[in-house]
Amino acid sequence: MPRKGFPRPAAAGGGSVRPLRPGALPHRPVLLAAVLAALDPRPGATVVDCTVGLGGHAVELARRIAPGGRLIGIDFDPAHLAATRAALAGLAAAGGPPFEVSLHHTNFAALPSVLAAAGVDQADAVLADVGVASPQIDDPARGFSYRRPGPLDMRMDPTRGRPAWEVLEHMGEEAIARALLELGDETDAPQIARLVVERRARAPIRTTESLTKIVCDARDFTLERAAGAKLHPAARTFQALRILVNRELANLERLLAVLPDCLRRGGGTAAILSFHSGEDRRVKQAFRDGVRAGVYAAASPDAILADVVEIGSNPRARSAKLRWARRA
Repeated sequence: MPRKGFPRPAAAGGGSVRPLRPGALPHRPVLLAAVLAALDPRPGATVVDCTVGLGGHAVELARRIAPGGRLIGIDFDPAHLAATRAALAGLAAAGGPPFEVSLHHTNFAALPSVLAAAGVDQADAVLADVGVASPQIDDPARGFSYRRPGPLDMRMDPTRGRPAWEVLEHMGEEAIARALLELGDETDAPQIARLVVERRARAPIRTTESLTKIVCDARDFTLERAAGAKLHPAARTFQALRILVNRELANLERLLAVLPDCLRRGGGTAAILSFHSGEDRRVKQAFRDGVRAGVYAAASPDAILADVVEIGSNPRARSAKLRWARRA
């Protein structure tokens, strides 16, 4: 049986974690007001946050489902689970009404298995933020950033899977070009792919600096000019490789397929935040098809975007798109 309230904060894999003060999380959750309006979490509800990150959305959801509600959190990154555990523990320690919580180290594509493990048949609300978290980008050791030197890794879960350098090493020129075009909307994909293959024949591409230099050379940018560009010339390449390494589109498609069965019939609501045109297109189509098939009673007619005020305080919100669907 799940325990009432929240247990002592503990890091994934053991050890203690210093709780973060509620409301003082080191990042800003994107489109928070719109997410809360779409999901409408209420006391006693069961809510799933499929990508808890550092707990920005999760903490606010927990506030609204207490007392008596249950929050189920999922994340592929063990460090995120530890940070969210600390943030939620801080919320509970502040003396608010009790709620139940369970956190799960897995991918959101495994949502049905997570619900089964938690003893839950269906949720009242499900949230998924399918973008990469800012702390992951900011940590040079994770290898997500073209602006920060580090190993070319890019795995959201560093305990499993192949790092980006290994994936790139075993791809042919045509496959690289196709991935850059389809996953990054990179119009210079053929030139970049050709130079990647040429350079790796001389030496392995194991660092973010190496790949950034290749992309800049292929696109005729000096590193100095690239650093001052509004959109860094390597941005789309790094995005495409990250999506490929983490199988993000395949996982999203799996989530969209199982989502209806995981929502409470007659009002359970899903909200998905995406940051790439390919992701948003899949969400839009799945929700639209669900309405036509009678699986969903309603869906957001258009993507919900951040306003200029939010973008000014949180630049990451610029590319965010929120869509929701309500179970029939």
